[in-house]
Amino acid sequence: MKNLTIGLLILVMISGRLNADNHSAAKNKITLTLNSISEISIKGFIAPVEYTQYNFHVEWDALANLQVAEPEKKYPTSVFHAFLPDRAVSVGELWEIKEKGVLELLRQLNPNPRLDLDINAGDSYGLWACLRAYNDEFAEIVFRIHAEFVLNDGRFTPSQFTGHLIIDRISEKVASFKMYVPEGVLNFDVGRDSTRTIDVGFCPQMELRTEAQNVLQDAKFVESITQKEAERKLILRFYKSQQINWISLEDALEMMHAQQKPVHAISIDGPLADESC
Repeated sequence: MKNLTIGLLILVMISGRLNADNHSAAKNKITLTLNSISEISIKGFIAPVEYTQYNFHVEWDALANLQVAEPEKKYPTSVFHAFLPDRAVSVGELWEIKEKGVLELLRQLNPNPRLDLDINAGDSYGLWACLRAYNDEFAEIVFRIHAEFVLNDGRFTPSQFTGHLIIDRISEKVASFKMYVPEGVLNFDVGRDSTRTIDVGFCPQMELRTEAQNVLQDAKFVESITQKEAERKLILRFYKSQQINWISLEDALEMMHAQQKPVHAISIDGPLADESC
């Protein structure tokens, strides 16, 4: 009888510990919601293209005159439901973004967006988001989207769209939003149908954003990862090449001499981490 009592006591203790662990794990997940009644004003910007390798931005009217379709537009909050997960999530967790809301936003930049990239242009498809940080007041979602625009006589493919959606968890409203093409030496490529030629170039600004942008400036989070860590998680969803443990050429040459092994060199014309070429 004594052994049975001890056994039951141990079972109760284990059960209690498991329940406590499950409760702790549940606390690490949050549900993200938005109030669909409110509206959000979004401003759109496209700066003139500054450079293309073969002067497409000078000789091709569609690219020379590329400009934002609607400089400012109001959206119902329901559009931003596309960026929310359909389950409770923890910091660092990824989920797919819904296409419909994103296409509606992209039409503010250009009336003809598409998410299925041209087979001759892009090779990475998808829309992914990640919970970067949260506290009792705010939650920040970062995302990466690959899309392109159909132009007259061709298409325009940005390297990527990245950005953030910050949710006011108390009022369940959008506190801040920004979706943009990041800067780089080259941050887009284009294909022209009539000449069957492709070019690559630089556009200094292509973005959608709310007026408020620094709402998390002094925020302290319950849980968070860095922006760099979130971006790393997202890029791994798109490119298997990022799973390679890359080293510098200098380190490779040192290893070659130390290990007495040859280096097999491959020249790549374009980046492996975005769609700019």
